[in-house]
Amino acid sequence: MDEIPGQTYLADCRARAAFDLLGNTWSPVVLWALRDAPRRPGALRTRIGGISAKVLTETLRRLEHNGLVERCSYPESPPRVEYALTPLGRTLLPALETLGVWGSRHGDAVLAAQDRAEESPR
Repeated sequence: MDEIPGQTYLADCRARAAFDLLGNTWSPVVLWALRDAPRRPGALRTRIGGISAKVLTETLRRLEHNGLVERCSYPESPPRVEYALTPLGRTLLPALETLGVWGSRHGDAVLAAQDRAEESPR
């Protein structure tokens, strides 16, 4: 990652922008849920679980705004909308897979640390 000495992670830093984008709880989950095929919002909610329609809509709009997903609407009755990863969105899949592998390997240790922290008096 190219850095300017003493200027790491300024507000306009490209790496920080990427971290901020993926720092949203649902963004990586939605991107991962779209990895195999375009999906309708209802199918995405079912596949993901635990996400409200409102939060899914906000997340999809944010991802669309950032060029990571595209909204495809079909002039049918009733109207049909699907979301798909863009080529730019697909470039994040290897990084998301790496994070998922890390979570599988180290998730128990993280949960144990959280339990210890909650049990310890401050």
